[in-house]
Amino acid sequence: MGKTIKKIALCTAFVLILASILIVSSMLATPDSAHSFNSAAANAILDEPDNSIDVLFLGDSGTYAAVSPMEMYKNYGITSYVCASNAQYLSMSEMFLKQAFEKQKPKIVILEAYSVQRKMRFNVSLTSRVENLFSVFKFHNRWKKIGDYPSFDFLKSTITDDNKGYRYFTASVPVLNPNNYDVPTDSTESVPAANEKVFASILEYCRENGAELILFNVPNMRWWNYEKHNGISELAEKYGVTYVDMNIMDDDVGIDWSKETIDMGDHLNYSGAVKTSVYIGKYLKTNYYLDDHRKDGNYSQWNEALERYLYSVT
Repeated sequence: MGKTIKKIALCTAFVLILASILIVSSMLATPDSAHSFNSAAANAILDEPDNSIDVLFLGDSGTYAAVSPMEMYKNYGITSYVCASNAQYLSMSEMFLKQAFEKQKPKIVILEAYSVQRKMRFNVSLTSRVENLFSVFKFHNRWKKIGDYPSFDFLKSTITDDNKGYRYFTASVPVLNPNNYDVPTDSTESVPAANEKVFASILEYCRENGAELILFNVPNMRWWNYEKHNGISELAEKYGVTYVDMNIMDDDVGIDWSKETIDMGDHLNYSGAVKTSVYIGKYLKTNYYLDDHRKDGNYSQWNEALERYLYSVT
């Protein structure tokens, strides 16, 4: 009996010590209004001034290639940020959402619907939740920079992203064999049950924090189809969420698939992103009350960033 109690005590002590180490290291490794050295530009939202972002985008690489917040700001004065990453699973979207709300109070959260359809692997979902609990796992590569600094200054490093999460591509690889992705059909590709559960959690979090959630799709010729559209439409109707699919309104967006994609229809280049961003900005300005910050002195850093952005893309 005594040996059993001793083993339990040792195990408990080990768990407590490990948890303490993880908590302390997470506090040190997490940027202090900051951007991690190893992660996507999505994390740089932590370096934005508090409560300065009105619209938050979540999604995968198609999102960060198609949505340019600076184009939206240039045309409509809307402040937005793209928290997108490669092959972003919905569990990761939820993680980025909650991270953004640590410093921001966006009025609108726009979730790319392809992430809603992408089937989550259990290990990816578990990893995302562990990283959210102990951020040292998310920012672990920052420790590699310790040799570059004389002290712990590396832990306070900040980097502001002038593109606000957008990634600039200029390559042009045309669609050679256009498919019928936008031809209506009654067939439906339903959202996986596990994904719907996370989606419901994201929606609840947005509503609890005063943000409206919108589902949308950027133009995609390679992987999107009407079956997926129908599945997302059913989900949106079930939960009372607005759904905007730019794939079925191609004439309004005006993507030229012969030259405005970098990889035969999967990702847009800069020219395509301008069209997509202007369309989204116009849609938001028409349907929601969002302040125009272009003449607001509190947003002078956005005007400065816009100048640098325009210089880099011209």
